[in-house]
Amino acid sequence: MSALFEPLLLRSLEIPNRVWMAPMCQYSAPVAGEETGVPGDWHFAHLTARSVGGAGLILTEGTAVSAGGRITPADLGLWNDRQQAAFHRMTHFLRAHGTVPGIQLTHAGRKASTARPWDGGAPLAPGGGGWRPVGPSPLPYGAGHLSPGELTVDEIRDVVEDFARAARRALTAGFQVVEVHGAHGYLIHEFLSPCTNHRRDRYGGPFRNRIRFALEVVDAVRAAWPDDLPVFFRVSATDWLQDTGTDAAGGWKLDDTVKLSAELLDHGVDLIDVSSGGIAPGIRKPVAPGYQVPFAAKVREETRAAVAAVGLITEPQQAEHIVATGQAEAVLLGRELLRDPYWPQRAAKALGAPRNWPRAYGMAHA
Repeated sequence: MSALFEPLLLRSLEIPNRVWMAPMCQYSAPVAGEETGVPGDWHFAHLTARSVGGAGLILTEGTAVSAGGRITPADLGLWNDRQQAAFHRMTHFLRAHGTVPGIQLTHAGRKASTARPWDGGAPLAPGGGGWRPVGPSPLPYGAGHLSPGELTVDEIRDVVEDFARAARRALTAGFQVVEVHGAHGYLIHEFLSPCTNHRRDRYGGPFRNRIRFALEVVDAVRAAWPDDLPVFFRVSATDWLQDTGTDAAGGWKLDDTVKLSAELLDHGVDLIDVSSGGIAPGIRKPVAPGYQVPFAAKVREETRAAVAAVGLITEPQQAEHIVATGQAEAVLLGRELLRDPYWPQRAAKALGAPRNWPRAYGMAHA
C-alpha cells in the first residue's frame, strides 16, 4: 500500500487517505440580502467534484465567522441558519462518497473589506460596498487600506464567541473536521506577529501575550466541538520578513511556530496545517516545489504533532515521498486540484494504490 493512500486516524475519525484539498477562497457567494455568504451551486460543484476525484478530506474555503470577518463581500460565512442549511447539502454528498468534510473558520482582521481579486482586490470603504476592518492594532495592511479599528478586550471576547458559534453550526451542518485559520495575515495571525500587534495589554508584547487570542479561540472551538472529532489549526510558519530586510525584528518566525504548536497540542488541537507568509504586502517568498514542507517537518520533529504540508505539491511521487519519509501526515493540494479535480485518482493509479471511482464512472476506468 502506498503511504499516501493509507488511512489516518485522528481521534475517532478515520480519513481514508492523505491527499487533502486545501481551503481556497472562491469569492463566489451572494453579496446582498438574506443570501449573503450562503454557499450555492458553484460551491457545491467545486467541492463535490474533488470528492468524486478521490480527495480524502476537503476543507472549505476560509469561511467567515461574522459578516465583518469576510475578506470580500463575496466570501462564504457561517453566522446564520440559511448558511448552515446550505452547507449541509454539500457535507451530505461528501460523506456519502467517502470524503471527510472539513471547514476552515476565519476572521480576516485588517485584510477584510476588499474587492474580489479579479475586480482588482482594492480596499472597499464603508458606503462603497465595504466596512471598517478591525485588528489587534490600528495598523493598515498596506497603502490605500483603511486603518483598522483596534479591538477592545470586550470585542475580542465577542470574536472568540463568534468562532465558537460557527463551530457549533459547522457540526450541525455535518462537518467532521474544523480548522481554525491562524495564518496568512488574517486576524489570529495579526495577534501572533509582533509586526502587526503593538498592543500594550495582556494581548500584546511578549510571546505569551501574543498567542493568548489564538489559544482562547482554540479553547472555545474545542469546547464547542465533540471530543471524538479533530480540530486543526493553520499557521504561517514564518512571515518571511527576516529574509527580506523588511522588518529588523523578523516578525513571526519558525521557532515561534514550533513553540505555538506545542501549546496548541496542549489545548486540544490534533493537527497543525503549516503554511507561511501573508502578514504584509510585497514580500517575496522563495517559491519552489515543496518549499514549505521543511517547515511542517520541523514542527513535527520538534513537537511530535501531526502536521499537513502544503505549497507546490504537484506530483504523485513527490507527495508519496513527503508522507512516506515522515515529513508530514498528509499533503494539502490547492492549485493542482483546481487544475485537475481527479488528481488523487490519478496519483493512486501511478502509485499502485486502489482507486475508488463511483460506480457510475466505472466503465471509463476498468
